[in-house]
Amino acid sequence: MVEITSQVRRWGRSVGVVIPKEAAEKAHIKTGDKVRLLIMGKNPLHETFGILKLKRPTEEILKEVDREGWDE
Repeated sequence: MVEITSQVRRWGRSVGVVIPKEAAEKAHIKTGDKVRLLIMGKNPLHETFGILKLKRPTEEILKEVDREGWDE
């Protein structure tokens, strides 16, 4: 398996993804082959976990962690 990041481009009325030559060679992909894609979207972690809403500001929490000595 080869992992790449590629930009989606307009291709007529559709969109397409370009696989760089080096990645295609490494994965033994050639013209006409069928490939299987895992589409993650723009931000898969956001979709999985949503937006974390804290009761206190992040800065306040970080200062508390520093005071308490998180590493101990």
